Order: sequence, then C-alpha cells, then structure tokens
Amino acid sequence: MKGYSCEIPERCAKARLEDVNASYKDLSEVCGVLRKKKADWALAFLEKASKGEVPVLFRRHNTNLGHRRELGGRKGRYPQKAAGFVLKALQSAIANGKVIGLGDPFVIEAISANKKQIFPRMAPKGRTARSYLVTSRVEIVLTGSEVPKGVSVTPKKKEEKKSEAKAEVKKEEAKAEEKKAEEKKQASAEPPKEHSEHKHEAEKNLDNEKRREHAAPPHAHSEYQKG
Repeated sequence: MKGYSCEIPERCAKARLEDVNASYKDLSEVCGVLRKKKADWALAFLEKASKGEVPVLFRRHNTNLGHRRELGGRKGRYPQKAAGFVLKALQSAIANGKVIGLGDPFVIEAISANKKQIFPRMAPKGRTARSYLVTSRVEIVLTGSEVPKGVSVTPKKKEEKKSEAKAEVKKEEAKAEEKKAEEKKQASAEPPKEHSEHKHEAEKNLDNEKRREHAAPPHAHSEYQKG
C-alpha cells in the first residue's frame, strides 16, 4: 500500500512503520484505544503498556480472552510487543510535527494497523505442514497548534554544534597565545648572543697578555749564561 489509508489534513504530522514483525490484531486493538486522544496521554499509556503494567482493551479479536479487573471486567490483554511498536511510531510523528512547526497539544487524528505481507514457511524434511509469517504496518496522523514565526519548538542541533566548534576554536587560540607568551619570556631571560661573544673575546685577550708577562725576555736569559 502506498500512502495513507485515511484523508490527511493540510497541516499535520504523520509517521508510519512498514513490515512490522508483530500481530496486526494486537496492533489494531492498541491503536483503537489511542484514537482521538492527546499525544501526551498516549505516550504515558504506551510506555506502561510496553512494560506490561497496564492491560489493553480488546473490543475485537477477543475470543477466549480473560476479563481484567483494571478494565472494569471487560476483556483485555498485555500486548507488550505491539505497544512498543506503536510507541515508536508516535514518537516519530511528534518529532516530525515539531520539525514542520507544529506545537502542543498534539492530538491523534487518525491511527490504524493493517496486514502488510504474507511469507509462507515450509516445514523441513519433506513434511506437508506449512506456516505463514504475517507482517503489519502502522500509520499515525497528528494535528497540533501552529507555532508563530521566530519561535523554535525544539533547539536546533546545528546551532549547538556551531557553538561547540566556536568554543573549541577559542580554546585553541588561547593555547596558542599562552605558548607565544612563554616563548617571549624564555627569550627575554636568555642573554644576547653578541654580548656573550664580546665577553669571550675579552677573556682571550687577557689570557694572552698574562702569558706574555710570565714569559721571560730572550736577552736576559743570554746575559745570565755569560756571567
């Protein structure tokens, strides 16, 4: 099936799941409980139903079902798997509504579940027994209030990423400035090379003069030999 099985309003949020590996009967009963209800109440109900804390009323497909005290003695069951799939579809629809500019309160305008595909499963070892895998589809349509222009329903992730990138750039710049300051301090602490070279030359000259003074003159040595 292409598209949705119901008429879709102009401004609405929608979502659907295809080829769900769950019973379409359980899915349809869960959807029947949520039809025309507010999304906040539906989220809370589905979270409890997916954990098995709350039973779901079965109006159809209820042959040989037990009566539940929580439902006032009516027939019900705990379809945890089906409730989890419907919860996933509802969360997706709410997210889609916020993206297109819809806000609270969200109301479930239409919700339904149907068969999708049937896959035959043959028994092994040449047996004639045969079973079928039936997949399902879930569709949800929400209506919500219009959000005025300039007001963001949800914070944009792109802006958060940009702010994080700017903060990282600022940190890198601060580190680079600290390195430059340390290099300047080290350069100022070291003596200039020209001054140190002049000192070495002066010391060499003094050493040469001392050696000349200690060395005896040649004419004095010759007179001492004659005497």
